Amino acid sequence: MIRYDLRCDKDHRFDGWFASAEAFDTSKAAGMVACTVCGSTHVEKMLMAPALRAERPLAPTAREEALAALRRAVEENSDYVGMNFAAEARAIHDGDAPERAIWGEARPDEARALIEDGIPVAPLPFTGPRKVN
Repeated sequence: MIRYDLRCDKDHRFDGWFASAEAFDTSKAAGMVACTVCGSTHVEKMLMAPALRAERPLAPTAREEALAALRRAVEENSDYVGMNFAAEARAIHDGDAPERAIWGEARPDEARALIEDGIPVAPLPFTGPRKVN
C-alpha cells in the first residue's frame, strides 16, 4: 500500500491509500479519486517525503567494526590532504589538479562553499590521522 497526500483544484488537502502508483493513476483516470471535502475529481498528488522504516540499530561492536572497515577503505583508496581538502577538491573539480579520490578536513564554511558550487563532497564519521609528539 502507498499513501499519497492529495489536493483538489479548490486547494482542499486530503490523503488517499492505493495498492500501487499504477492503481492511483488508473483510479484517477477513471474519475474515481475525488476530494473528500467537495467531491472534485480534479485531484493531484502533492510533493511529499518518502516514509522510511528505520532498520534495527547495529550492536556497538558491529558499529565499531563497520566504522573501522569504512576507514580502512577510505585510507586505502584515497589520498589524505589534511586541511588542504577544500582547495584540493576545488582544484580537482576545476581541472587544475589530477582527478583522484581525496579526503581531509575542512571548516564548515569551506564545506558549505564547495557544496554551493556543485563540488561533490560528503562528511566522514571519523577524523584524520592523529599526530603524536
